[in-house]
Amino acid sequence: MFITIKKKHIIIVLAVIFGLIAVFAGAFGIRAATAVRPYRDMTIVIDAGHGGRDGGVTGVNTGIKESELNLAIARSLRHFFVLHGYNVVMTRETQAGLYGNAPQGHRKAADFERRREIIERANPDLVISIHLNSFPLPSVRGAHVFFAPNAHEGTQAIAESIQNSLNNSLEATNRRAARGDYFIIQCTQFPSLLVEGGYLTSPEDEALLVTASYQERLAFAIFAGVHTMVENGEWPF
Repeated sequence: MFITIKKKHIIIVLAVIFGLIAVFAGAFGIRAATAVRPYRDMTIVIDAGHGGRDGGVTGVNTGIKESELNLAIARSLRHFFVLHGYNVVMTRETQAGLYGNAPQGHRKAADFERRREIIERANPDLVISIHLNSFPLPSVRGAHVFFAPNAHEGTQAIAESIQNSLNNSLEATNRRAARGDYFIIQCTQFPSLLVEGGYLTSPEDEALLVTASYQERLAFAIFAGVHTMVENGEWPF
């Protein structure tokens, strides 16, 4: 009889303890480990736009190639994702293009096809393509995020999260994520976004984009827009 009563008491005490833990966890926003997807299980493809003979747009004052800056930003972005435990696959890691030995006139198509192959082989949770923009008016500047016209609403949510992070972190950036008709964000079924990091036709943007410190700020803002969703258990896929 004594042993039975003791077991009952122990059960009651444990129930109270676990109840208190649940209350405090809720009060302080502590989430169960299963509510957050482990970063090591997530793969991000980072695509540095252009490359090789396709230099993209050029800086209005420095003449620097977009492809060169895209790669620098992509490498910085990779650093932040890897640092936090994500798997990262780069479509391009050098200044060379991805068109191989394709003859002139077929290089663009070959480059696109190679990027698509890399993405599909990686089976990623997200594709982020890095580009820089141009516009006839030099006063137009700032970063902008694009998603495919037929993108899943979850992809749009990620785009908006990154755009908000950019708006809060960078000069002259105050936009909403928008639909864009770009090959790289429509060539596979995986969630894909294109980030225009600024305008090389804007002297103000160009002066920032050529510096390593700003490239790092831009990359971290992109990373933070993704990581915040994952960390908060808001990842839509």
